[in-house]
Amino acid sequence: MDDQNKNLILATALSFAVILVWFVLFPPPEPDTPIDGTSAVQTTGSTADTTVATTPSVDAPVAVPTQAPKALAEAPRASIETPRLTGSISLLGGRIDELKLNDYRETTEPDADIVTLLAPVGSEDPYYALFGWAASTGVTPDAVPGPDTEWTLSDGDVLRPDAPITLSWDNGAGLVFNRTYEVDADFMFTVTQSVQNNGSADASMAPYGILARHGEPDNLKGFFVLHEGLVTMTDELTETDWDNIPDFDVHPKEGVPAERNEDIQNGWIGITDHYWMTTLIPPADTNARLTAKYYPRTDIYQTETVMPKVTITPGASATNTLRVFAGAKEWETIREYQSEGVTSFIDSIDWGWFFFLTKPIFWLLHELNKLIGNMGWSIIGLTLIIKAVLFPLAYKSYVSMAKMKELQPQMEKLKEAAGDDRQKMQQGMMELYKKEKVNPAAGCLPILLQIPIFFSLYKVIFVTIELRHAPWLGPFQDLSAPDPTSLLNLFGLLPNSAPEPGSIMALVFIGILPLLLGISMWLQQKLNPAPTDPTQQMIFAWMPWVFMFMLGGFASGLVVYWIANNTITFTQQYLIMRSQGYKPDVFGNIMKSFRRKTETDSK
Repeated sequence: MDDQNKNLILATALSFAVILVWFVLFPPPEPDTPIDGTSAVQTTGSTADTTVATTPSVDAPVAVPTQAPKALAEAPRASIETPRLTGSISLLGGRIDELKLNDYRETTEPDADIVTLLAPVGSEDPYYALFGWAASTGVTPDAVPGPDTEWTLSDGDVLRPDAPITLSWDNGAGLVFNRTYEVDADFMFTVTQSVQNNGSADASMAPYGILARHGEPDNLKGFFVLHEGLVTMTDELTETDWDNIPDFDVHPKEGVPAERNEDIQNGWIGITDHYWMTTLIPPADTNARLTAKYYPRTDIYQTETVMPKVTITPGASATNTLRVFAGAKEWETIREYQSEGVTSFIDSIDWGWFFFLTKPIFWLLHELNKLIGNMGWSIIGLTLIIKAVLFPLAYKSYVSMAKMKELQPQMEKLKEAAGDDRQKMQQGMMELYKKEKVNPAAGCLPILLQIPIFFSLYKVIFVTIELRHAPWLGPFQDLSAPDPTSLLNLFGLLPNSAPEPGSIMALVFIGILPLLLGISMWLQQKLNPAPTDPTQQMIFAWMPWVFMFMLGGFASGLVVYWIANNTITFTQQYLIMRSQGYKPDVFGNIMKSFRRKTETDSK
């Protein structure tokens, strides 16, 4: 057998096997089900859950969630209006519980609903932030503000980037509480809590912040390659999936499944979705307790941070500041917050095991997109750069393959001389390779290096919000979604949609990008004559079309990368082979493959 063909078959088969295993273990996710953006902030009648999050205390005894004293829909609210956020703060508890992301819609349709991030108790999917003071010595729980406290708007009326608002509450027993909300031009809230002791006795308490989510999100991807659930930064980042949170051990001080991290400095804790996140960020260099827990009876997932206890003497006051991130996981925005002191905040984006590849690949793609202004062309530009970086290795590989062709006559003589003695044949070939300085495995290495790059780019395209709804050209208006074209809509010429991704119809009636992928792989094969061995011929004949159907359901951006990679590889290999004195007969090899099929059919 031709050793060049051996290497090519080995590399191709290995690449095929890895991607096949990946496809089986991590199939393309189902598309998002469009969500009515208005439903999240509307009450659902008697079936709505009115249970609110549990208020922590300084030493966290077992507590039972309380009931909201009246419907939040009836409570007064202070509006949130920024260029990027729309929502409101309920004066019942002072909770941030209504928040929409103005820059993002549920689908690519221009009139699609704006993405809803936070929603109040009584809505379909309650998800909110609470703040307060946990009672300690000298103070009873009803003497500090909690989820049911009715605050008064004492300063400001609408929360804007340049206009904070302040809520006030007097407990009637000498303690006066104020809470000021600020928001920047992106997604960071700053909540400053203060208490003035006008009484005659010391009062000890600890400031806290809570994020509570009632039940798991309905639109969970449930995809192994993506983390959704709890994120905690202590000494290192810890990620816990939704279905693993109820499996926490029951903590003796919490009374429910919980994980507590004590005396954490420069840490944070939050809840992350595919593209969105809410995070509690205690003050830097403050020993804070970070807790994640689950209430089985009420199906509430809760994260909280409790700052150190303070004792306020008569006539004195105490102040605490807590930041809350609530928004999209945009790389530039999160990186800016990290530069402002949020430790390792960029790691809240799920870079995966290949972070040493995914981070630089995304950075390069992001910079190209800033320069080009189109993510599809940026992916192609990224492919060109990757191929340029790997070109020295590819050059050596293709030169080695060309030399292997020159050695064919000598290898044929070795086969004749060795006869059936395979060991003698192998020894002779190794001596020949050593003499001529040829590496028979050189053809495999470029393909093997493409595998981690392919997986890393897949992670980047699937995880990062910059690829969400990123358009390219024509019908390709979301590079994070599968090809929207199909034979059923004449590859995008007709207005009707393609078959549902993941369905049998979608597998059969693939789009134009997978077709181009199969053709590009097929043409790449035609740089060399087909092997004479029937088994090899069959593998080569089926390989492009198997890949075509396998990758048909993957993100369009990934298929664009693969097509560009094949096209550049074809060009590189053709030119290098020509430079080594070998002229590939692509057209002739194509015609021979059709003739062989005709001869086979006639037999």
